[in-house]
Amino acid sequence: MNTNRLRIFTWHIHGSYLYYLSRGNFDIYIPVNSDRTDRNIGRGKTFPFGSNVIETDVSDIKNIDIDCIVFQTPENYLTDQYRLFSEEQRKLPKIYIEHDPPRQHPTDTRHVVNDPEVAIVHVTHFNRLMWDSNGLETFVIEHGVIDPGIEYKGDIEKGIVVINNLPARGRLLGLDIFMEMRKYVPLDLVGMDTEGIGLGEVLHPQIPEFTSRYRFFLNPIRYTSFGLAVCEAMMIGLPVVGMATTEMPVVFRNGINGIIHTDIDYLINQMKRLLDDKDYATRIGMEGQKTVRLKYNIERFTADWEKLFHKVIKTRTYEQADSIYQ
Repeated sequence: MNTNRLRIFTWHIHGSYLYYLSRGNFDIYIPVNSDRTDRNIGRGKTFPFGSNVIETDVSDIKNIDIDCIVFQTPENYLTDQYRLFSEEQRKLPKIYIEHDPPRQHPTDTRHVVNDPEVAIVHVTHFNRLMWDSNGLETFVIEHGVIDPGIEYKGDIEKGIVVINNLPARGRLLGLDIFMEMRKYVPLDLVGMDTEGIGLGEVLHPQIPEFTSRYRFFLNPIRYTSFGLAVCEAMMIGLPVVGMATTEMPVVFRNGINGIIHTDIDYLINQMKRLLDDKDYATRIGMEGQKTVRLKYNIERFTADWEKLFHKVIKTRTYEQADSIYQ
């Protein structure tokens, strides 16, 4: 079968990332089981996926024609590939998307992939810098998000935080920072399983309109990749306040297109200024919007992925007999 269109297999791990990836000119096959459990949840109901995101029953995966396998978790790489794929499919070109910086040790953690036939893709340059990737070839494809066409309003004189499961994820994602800051600045929190300290979940398609009314967006996370939620806030012109850690100092010029620092008291004072001076907030947000449109637009993101898919499929040791490159 030659479709002249790449056929990529991956998993529904991070819904928003999969949604933006699906905007590319390729088909994405994802596993599903009858219970839609664990890593086999299929398309789900939250994201408006197009017809190019194709559910495949786990029992039928060995029978489908694909060009490349994209792992996203250690379980995908260590367990799922041997459970789901045929021996021939396991010879296909493979990519591992590493969504996070190392957790065990910030500089000395070896990546789970130690196979030169697997291309490791980091989502930030900071992540690539920090991981010990076993001397393997690595790539960086930075995020890309869609412009939802929503304009910043900023009429709610509060900050908004968008993090799933923040109470359970603790210090790493800045639970203590959020709780301390809200003593001095009015802050709302939305996300899955945040009802005890926040407003609960707002579905991803409704986030831009919901957050656009807040004066600013707070990202209290200490140590993670550059968040898609930050990109999405920037895309609607919502001014961003955050920690000057990981990739954030590369993206933001403090006081110009965002507000970043490692001094919590400084950030609290700046948030108060944003609440007192809407013109200042608007200027910061507009500069952030210029940044995200240039650096994190969906066209660049999908073009980067298409280029890498073609490169990996052409240069890895195995090509299917019916590959579009034959």
